[in-house]
Amino acid sequence: MALVFLRSLVFNVLFYLVLVTLIIIAIPTLAMPLPALLTVARWWARSSIFLMRVVCNIKVEFRGAEKIPKGPLIVASKHQSMWETFALLQFFERPLFILKRELVWIPVFGLFLLKADMIAVDRSAGGRALIRMTRRAGEAVRRGRQLVIFPEGTRRPVGAPPRYKAGVGQVYVDSGVACLPVALNSGLFWPRRTFMRYPGTLVVEFLDLLPPGLSRDQFLARAREVIEDATNRLVEAGRAEQAQLFGRVPSAASGKPGA
Repeated sequence: MALVFLRSLVFNVLFYLVLVTLIIIAIPTLAMPLPALLTVARWWARSSIFLMRVVCNIKVEFRGAEKIPKGPLIVASKHQSMWETFALLQFFERPLFILKRELVWIPVFGLFLLKADMIAVDRSAGGRALIRMTRRAGEAVRRGRQLVIFPEGTRRPVGAPPRYKAGVGQVYVDSGVACLPVALNSGLFWPRRTFMRYPGTLVVEFLDLLPPGLSRDQFLARAREVIEDATNRLVEAGRAEQAQLFGRVPSAASGKPGA
């Protein structure tokens, strides 16, 4: 585990150096059309995957990318790690994320979020903020954006009971477009609340589209079923791989609360 610690330390230093460099490179894109900024954002996603492979021995595998349609879309993804918040955007032409308002206040980085017309939500504002968010998200999707949304609202530890929120269901109903469910096991390799990065195969799986026209409750039940079933399968495979590498699953990636 000492080697994993050292690799994790090196990775984090390089990751944030690359991020700062890309932020500087991206400053001129504030005066350019949006595709220029999204190009730099995709460099960030791809550079992180490269560093994960060469520094931490984390292989990243994307399955089912051929299922991603063109045009307006809701992408409902499992959320276990910071990683998917930027890694998924490379697959979509006009990605849209819902994020907490405080991120917009970060110097320079917040300007990029405003430029990309991301939806910032004041979590302390209660039900009215949720209504405004769902209405704005539905309108943006109907105009052709691909909304990447995490149905549980925040990162959840691996193995934690799922807590799907009604907001994603309302956006689905309001937008009237298909939903692409996404399963993953990123929390085993890039756990929340720790800088440790564990080797193995991080898998993201794009699942079969859920068609438009379902009721909100039907959609939520179906999305939860397919995402959780596939995620459990990917987590089981990832844990088996880690057990072979370490003789056990590393505690920070074991899915225990607070990991």
